[in-house]
Amino acid sequence: MYLADRMNNLGTETAFEVLAKAKAMEALGRNIIHLEIGEPDFPTPEHIAEAAVKAIREGYTHYGPAAGLPELREAIAHNVNHTRGKGVNIDLTQVVVTPGAKPIIFFTLLALAQKGDEVLYPNPSFPIYESMIRFCGAKPVPIRLLEEENLQLDLDDLASKITNRTKLIILNSPHNPAGCVMPWTHVETLSRLLQNRDDVYVLSDEIYKDMIYEGQHHSIISVPNMIDRSIILDGFSKTYAMTGWRLGYGVFPKALIPHIIKLATNSVSCAASFSQRAAIQALEGPQEPVRAMVSELRDRRELIVKGLRRIPGIVCPKPEGAFYVFPNIKGTGISSHDFQEQALSESGVAVLSGTSFGKYGEGYVRLSYANSQENILEALQRLENFVATKIS
Repeated sequence: MYLADRMNNLGTETAFEVLAKAKAMEALGRNIIHLEIGEPDFPTPEHIAEAAVKAIREGYTHYGPAAGLPELREAIAHNVNHTRGKGVNIDLTQVVVTPGAKPIIFFTLLALAQKGDEVLYPNPSFPIYESMIRFCGAKPVPIRLLEEENLQLDLDDLASKITNRTKLIILNSPHNPAGCVMPWTHVETLSRLLQNRDDVYVLSDEIYKDMIYEGQHHSIISVPNMIDRSIILDGFSKTYAMTGWRLGYGVFPKALIPHIIKLATNSVSCAASFSQRAAIQALEGPQEPVRAMVSELRDRRELIVKGLRRIPGIVCPKPEGAFYVFPNIKGTGISSHDFQEQALSESGVAVLSGTSFGKYGEGYVRLSYANSQENILEALQRLENFVATKIS
């Protein structure tokens, strides 16, 4: 088979590969503790599920508008204006609803970046950023994270890499895999760097915005000079434990909207209508399940950070948001990939190599603490025993 050259530029999401391998081992009788997949282990809140059932019974089983149901877009606009700070005033015409949030990455890059253009993005970071940048023909320009600053984005590195070819900068806060939360001072600094570059857009991935344990979420869209060139990516998968519902959305400058809708029409047609009706209930209904989930995740964070810090050779920063830890494992003498493979095969603990998130991830691994406290404790004991056999 002869594939188009562009297929050589596609990467993958290693979490699903490791999950498949771990599941295959479980099928053979192995006991595996899953700390690899980025998925809340909580059920979708009942009132949201009931809203979907009601919508199906009411006939919301047909095509909807490519940009999403107007009533959901209105609810999203209201939520964004309420959660992104004073001065944010977007309307429903700036919202596009998609099956999952990944299309927002793809649509933004397809609309703005092409061969010869450069896109700056955090490294390590969600691997689909780099994959999609390459697929669209643009050049990915990685920006390091600073371990001495709790894995915050290196803004000096970013400033030095903005050129006349830069078309887009990707941000992610709270961050996957590091769990860091961008402070307001960083948001302000970035906006100043771009004050004379009206041709540079920012895609801000804020899918974990509701999972913050210290401080608060700061969005680039809340800076007045950035509103007309900022794209917000968000969705329902993490906050409302709706990963299987496949529902995300983007908030775009008005000038981009017709082009994004055209991309949606040509690719996904529309998101499922009954899922969208349920999403309205997610935004407007009781938020207690979200608060309860975040409270439990906070407890798990304390547990896993404390346990990893007890293991010789591992240095673990405390994440401020999301549900991942990204410890430095260089002191164990094991490469990131070998740690991933051997922890699974020898200890039955599924983790991800830091290199799954980019070349600067060498020396780190990502662990998701979206698992029970009981399983986290067992995984920590297994990892402590595993590391002890390697450095003794």
